[in-house]
Amino acid sequence: MNIAFIGLGNMGAPMATNLVKAGHSVTVFDLVESAIQALEGEGATRAESAAAAASGAEVIISMLPAGAHVKGLYMGRDGAPGLFDVLEAKPLIIDASTISPEDARSVGAAATAHGLTYLDAPVSGGVGGAKAGTLTFIVGGSEEGYAQAKPVLEAMGKNIFHAGETGAGQVAKICNNMLLGILMSGTAEALALGVKNGMDPAVLSEIMKQSSGGNWALNVYNPWPGVMEGSAASRDYQGGFLTDLMAKDLGLAWELALGSKSTVPMGSQARNLFALHSAQGNGGLDFSSIQTLYRAGEEQG
Repeated sequence: MNIAFIGLGNMGAPMATNLVKAGHSVTVFDLVESAIQALEGEGATRAESAAAAASGAEVIISMLPAGAHVKGLYMGRDGAPGLFDVLEAKPLIIDASTISPEDARSVGAAATAHGLTYLDAPVSGGVGGAKAGTLTFIVGGSEEGYAQAKPVLEAMGKNIFHAGETGAGQVAKICNNMLLGILMSGTAEALALGVKNGMDPAVLSEIMKQSSGGNWALNVYNPWPGVMEGSAASRDYQGGFLTDLMAKDLGLAWELALGSKSTVPMGSQARNLFALHSAQGNGGLDFSSIQTLYRAGEEQG
């Protein structure tokens, strides 16, 4: 298929690469020139603008940092038209960003007004999953749109779920990431406690992995440097899922809780911890760097 992919960050770039490897004709655009060049090297076609990338596409996929970027791309801002205003054909719109359900529904309503099918399809699985093509896609939108999108999403992911109507994908993703933030901060806390009391972090990790404390953050994305080869923690917390993005997602969870009068005491605590960690200058590091918050004042080797 002819696919436009807009947003080539840590997640978007490997996702677009997997579409190329699956045999699709992929045209890409990003504000960062080096990101476009990297995808050209993988066999994608460059575009000089989002509108140029979308021209002639059967499917448009976006992976952007926040709701404002998604709304600006599709609905326009500051007087500039969005893609919905300039598209001549009727491509399927798949937004894989994590944004608020309200923003997703707003973009979905605008798409419907233009006779377009829009899906919110945030992902889980991290950069490793994006590179391996094993992401989980959590799709909100119509059954017809989901059926149309599934073959495309299967080139980038292993588990494809239909969560419900427009916005449902974002609700499920926000709940998932709130739990992930809680698990990562709790894992970092437990590891720091053990190490400060004489435990080897690798030994403690293995014990907890095989015990009731086992969880995804510990088993797959260990936050202690040197414990897990290839993890963000073992490469100075570079790349991966940024602290600022986790703080953003936990903020979305807080907003969702306020709107529904839900009680999220642990989610609120995780939000505060990641906000503090970001404010201390760590927003550009992988979110597993929350481990360093518990290691202040010690020699970190």
